[in-house]
Amino acid sequence: MNTDLATHYIDEIRRQLRGHKRLAEGAIGQLKDNELHLKLDPEANSVAILAKHMAGNMRSRFTDFLTTDGEKPDRHRDQEFEMGAEPTRDELMRWWEAGWAHVFSAIESLKPEDLLRTVTIRGEPHTVVQALNRALAHYAQHTGQIVLLAKHIRSAEWKSLSIPRGKSEEVNRKMAEKRIS
Repeated sequence: MNTDLATHYIDEIRRQLRGHKRLAEGAIGQLKDNELHLKLDPEANSVAILAKHMAGNMRSRFTDFLTTDGEKPDRHRDQEFEMGAEPTRDELMRWWEAGWAHVFSAIESLKPEDLLRTVTIRGEPHTVVQALNRALAHYAQHTGQIVLLAKHIRSAEWKSLSIPRGKSEEVNRKMAEKRIS
């Protein structure tokens, strides 16, 4: 295995996951406490439920990542989509941070030679690369849901997390000016 490529991949997966975490937090941060629990309809998930599910998935998948199945026996996935008493923002963010801590701890411990090792998720074998790509896609999907819900809820009060509508040319011009100077 090309260790330069493997090291680059580990760095890139970490960078992308940090970006998704930051994006979701930018959306969550714009919501009022009660808005974390709003659902578009009875079958929809709230931002709080999505964060709870992601945290549960992260804990399960990334605890003892290289040595145990990614679906831990003590995980109750269906309960991640249920919200009895509504947690406070602080409680929700503790779950969120704990989940991400599992992810980044596991990634920090990876060595280039680990990328082709086999890990299992629900007994199904995956290379470490496959498992990381699966997690990245899963978390990106839910990050997009969180952003969409928050943008919908905040409506006209939404503050763009990327290039604001109608500002692309201005941003491109500023980027070009930076490259020239």
